[in-house]
Order: sequence, then C-alpha cells, then structure tokens
Amino acid sequence: MNIRPVLLAALVPLSACANPDAVVDPNDHAEIVFEVPSGASGARVGTLLEEGGLVGSAWNFKQVLKADDITCIKAGKHAIRKDMTVRELAQALCAAPIPDDVPFTVLEGWRIKDIDKALAKKGWISAGEYAALANSKEVDLPFEVSGPSLEGYLYPETYMVPPDAERFSAKRLIERQLQTFKTRFLDVHGDALGNRSLHDVVVVASMIEREEPTDKYRPVVAGIIWKRLDHDPPLGIDATSRYQLEIWEDEKAFRKVLKDPADLYGTRVRAGLPPTAIGNPTQTALEAAVKPEETEFWYYLHDREGVFHGGRNGDEHERNRAKYGVY
Repeated sequence: MNIRPVLLAALVPLSACANPDAVVDPNDHAEIVFEVPSGASGARVGTLLEEGGLVGSAWNFKQVLKADDITCIKAGKHAIRKDMTVRELAQALCAAPIPDDVPFTVLEGWRIKDIDKALAKKGWISAGEYAALANSKEVDLPFEVSGPSLEGYLYPETYMVPPDAERFSAKRLIERQLQTFKTRFLDVHGDALGNRSLHDVVVVASMIEREEPTDKYRPVVAGIIWKRLDHDPPLGIDATSRYQLEIWEDEKAFRKVLKDPADLYGTRVRAGLPPTAIGNPTQTALEAAVKPEETEFWYYLHDREGVFHGGRNGDEHERNRAKYGVY
C-alpha cells in the first residue's frame, strides 16, 4: 500500500551517494592506456572501466558524470592510472587522446649502443638512457641473464611505441624485447641447449648474425664455431673486434684493435668467447647456435660477393684466402 512511495524514497539518496573521490588503488601509479570506443556513452565507458578494474563501480562513474555535467569524453586512447579519483579519471578522458603508437624497428645485429643512438635521434630518450638500463640490467627480467649486460637478449623486431618523449619508456621497451626473446626463442628452444649455457648460445648466435648473411650456411658456421671452442684454438672472428668501436664500419679503428692482446673481444689472439654478445641476434642465428651442422670444416671465409667457402684445415683455408683475395 505504501510500497511505491517507500521505493521512491529509497532511490532518492542513491544519486547523492555518488563518490567523485573514489580511488581503485591509491598506491598504483602505473600509467595505463585506456581506449574509449567511438560513439560510446558514458554508461558504456563506465562499464569498460569497471571491467578493466579501473573504477570500483560503473554506476558511480556514471553518477559523477551526471553530477559534474561531464559530456566531453573523447574517443581514442587516454593515459590513466588506478590512483586517480573518479573525477580525475573523467577529466583525463576529456583531454585530447594520445597519438597512436608508431613503429620502431630494432635492426638485426644492432648493439645496445646502436639502439640507444636510434632512440635518442628520435628524441624519445636522452643519449645513454637506454644503454644505462640495458648494461646494468636494471629492469624486470622474465628469465635469468647470467652475462654482465643484456646484450644479445634484446630481440630485433618492429615494436609499436608511443611517439613522444613524455610517454616513451626505455625500460618498458627493454622489457618487451626480453619478453619477445623469451616467447620466440627461449620458450621454444630452451630445452635444446644441451650442455651449453644460454649465455654461450647467445654470444655464439650474435657472432653468427654478423658473420654469415645467409640462413643456409648459418648452421654450418655455428658448427665450426662450437668445434673450435671445444678444441681451444682462437676463433679468429674479426666481427668481435668491431664490437667496442663507436662506428662498426670504422676500418682504421678496427685495424688498430684487431690484434691487440688487451682487447677482451679480440678473438684472433684470445681463445674462447668474448665477455658478451656482440649484438642482438635474430631467430635464425639463435636457432643455428642451438642446432649446429657438423661438417669437416674448421675454417671459413667469404669471398667478395659474400659467398661462404669452408676449409678443412689451415692449408686449405690459406688456399681459399689466396684464391678469393681475402686476408
């Protein structure tokens, strides 16, 4: 009999209970990219925020929009955080959407310093920022890296990244590269390492990346490298001596360090592997390192057209040098 008035009275204070200062997590300051679909109503946006754990209540979000007469929410991507109040979140969604991500390509074989230089040239980081993180390993590692730096584990790929310095994160890019390495290589081939350590495999793969341009001969080169490592003669791989050069193609600087006994990367005069990878290898180089092809060759070189020629012994290798004019 009095049911209808009672229900209406009960509904009245609900709108007054909207809390514009509600926060999901005051201690979570991480930036999250949230996309407002084109044509979405305030109620729909509230539902999406609640489903994403970005507001505690879609209803509360909608009521705050009504109370503050907020009708300016814009379609597109917005940077928000869980420590924002509902009112701050609504206002953030009224701001201009952030630009769409753009591609950034890490080329095969690039060193940490090469990636750093490319990012600094884009204006996304200060010079040395990426390198400092990668060399110190001051990021969240998805797997153990025993080497002194992350050289070799920063998977070459095209990554979609924010196109401005305010939102670009060198740390986030490094962590994505490491996760891509894990997904593409380690999760697939981790059980195939045998008695080789992951570090050694990555270092060998980085040399293969620089030494052998064709997929066909990469397993052959891998077999030669592992065979020489197992029998202790110096590898004699000139690419390792270029690693610490500021410019890889600097021939004058290269000749200066080529036979320097103090150069830890000089594999003409030092047996064993260099301390780190000499760049970041691709999938085919990594796979060749874990699946080497056994041949009778102990040496190899490339002629002026880049064609592989193996040598079964030192004499045959010297004949190949003379034949193809490679010294």
